[in-house]
Amino acid sequence: MVNPRAGQPAAAEDLVDVAKLVTAYYAVHPDPGDAAQRVSFGTSGHRGSAFTATFNEDHILATTQAICEYRTSQGIDGPLYLGADTHALSEPAQVSALEVLAANGVRVMVDARGGYTPTPAVSRAILAHNGSGPGARGSRADGIVVTPSHNPPPDGGFKYNPPDGGPAGTDITTQIQDRANELLASGLKAVRRIPYARAAAADTTGKFDFLGSYVSALGQVVDLAAIKAAGVRIGADPLGGASVAYWGEIGERYGLDLTVVNPNVDATFRFMTLDWDGKIRMDCSSPFAMASLIARSREFAIATGNDTDSDRHGIVTPDGGLMNPNHYLAVAIDYLYRQRDGWPADAAVGKTLVSSSMIDRVAEGLDRALLEVPVGFKWFVPGLLDGSVAFGGEESAGASFLQRDGSVWTTDKDGIILALLASEITAVTGHSPSQLYLGLTDRYGTPAYARIDTAATREQKAALAKLSPAQVSASELAGEKIIAALTTAPGNDAPIGGLKVVAASGWFAARPSGTEDVYKLYAESFRGPEHLAAIQEQAREIVAAAIG
Repeated sequence: MVNPRAGQPAAAEDLVDVAKLVTAYYAVHPDPGDAAQRVSFGTSGHRGSAFTATFNEDHILATTQAICEYRTSQGIDGPLYLGADTHALSEPAQVSALEVLAANGVRVMVDARGGYTPTPAVSRAILAHNGSGPGARGSRADGIVVTPSHNPPPDGGFKYNPPDGGPAGTDITTQIQDRANELLASGLKAVRRIPYARAAAADTTGKFDFLGSYVSALGQVVDLAAIKAAGVRIGADPLGGASVAYWGEIGERYGLDLTVVNPNVDATFRFMTLDWDGKIRMDCSSPFAMASLIARSREFAIATGNDTDSDRHGIVTPDGGLMNPNHYLAVAIDYLYRQRDGWPADAAVGKTLVSSSMIDRVAEGLDRALLEVPVGFKWFVPGLLDGSVAFGGEESAGASFLQRDGSVWTTDKDGIILALLASEITAVTGHSPSQLYLGLTDRYGTPAYARIDTAATREQKAALAKLSPAQVSASELAGEKIIAALTTAPGNDAPIGGLKVVAASGWFAARPSGTEDVYKLYAESFRGPEHLAAIQEQAREIVAAAIG
């Protein structure tokens, strides 16, 4: 159900009380005996709110100590790059983390300008250090980004990026999570900590110019000269997030016709329009959250948005409005693999299994291998590092790709380069990405795609996560023979934590939500909306029969 106020400007009653939120961060202590109040790493770190005892100082102290101990166990003693976004809880959490990191003798690099730090800038810094060093085990860098991504203003988030620069895998996060919860249960007795003033002044705390380092290298991954030469008029909306200073610097440094349409930072995010459920959410893939920028689409050849830590992208064109993330991924892949002469000839196209099958068809048309992996950008990290995957993308508008010479750029999602790529595509082809997508549909067909949430108990969600293909008794999906019933991803045989059923011209995938009592149902048809509805209906029946 879409809230009747979705897409409308936020009102006073929608705004978080920042003072009360920050007070709760320090004053509220989680109950280690309550599973909901423990440290829990999802696909993008630990997230929660100080109001619900799910993101408080205790969580950050315990998690940071656990990271320090993990680093020691792995012999990681290079610098740790520490970044934070613009959420109200990010600054307090960054302070808490630094107090523990300094007490543990960790060499920490904080932003030299005292500004906000996008996730891709941290990933880039880690990789740049590790690539330029002697490669010795002890010299490796890693990082922490304090961000809940596009989540509402009351939320906080804390994620760890190991030396490969990407999101930590479950083998790492499980260790950190379990140790953090042990520390919580023991009353934080083993947590080492010094006062912030001492931590900030410690010899181990250094400065790093995240912005300058990142922006100065952008020409290695995007053809900024082509954008400048074509005079592409760009409107960039950071949505009050960490990329706010980056966009102005990019425009000035590279001589682009670029306007930062909203240069404001406010922890209440009062300038946002409400998302589909009536909440403030900095989701650059949502037409409701992006309503203000969409309304200005005629002012620019390309208008773009980023979420709060800038790892996601939203692309707005005058002729197409806000592009569906799947559509833009398909266009970006088709363009890049045709244009990037420096990319390895055998580099695969990476996609998550809930992304559109249009990508499968584009990859086949490019004569490129397809790497289909479970949900989570971490699965693309090895391929981006060694060049065996040149592009990795998720249906939730997160992606990254190799530099123009075929070397790694970032191993975490980078919404800034995906946004700039839209302008490069326009400059080089003379067409907007939305126009190019119509060309792809002429070639490969027009998919109808949707994701819906369906209520499910915890027991049902657990059953869904443990399904086997044998539990699917149906032989057809919406009138077509079922080609595959998958519980592991075709690209790497990793468990998908759910089920995907594939037919010739349609598919569905069902996965339990990690935070709500629902399961997510993704479905797609190349035979139109009616066929999509039939797939969805049968998908619910198949899932219900399998999980009870």
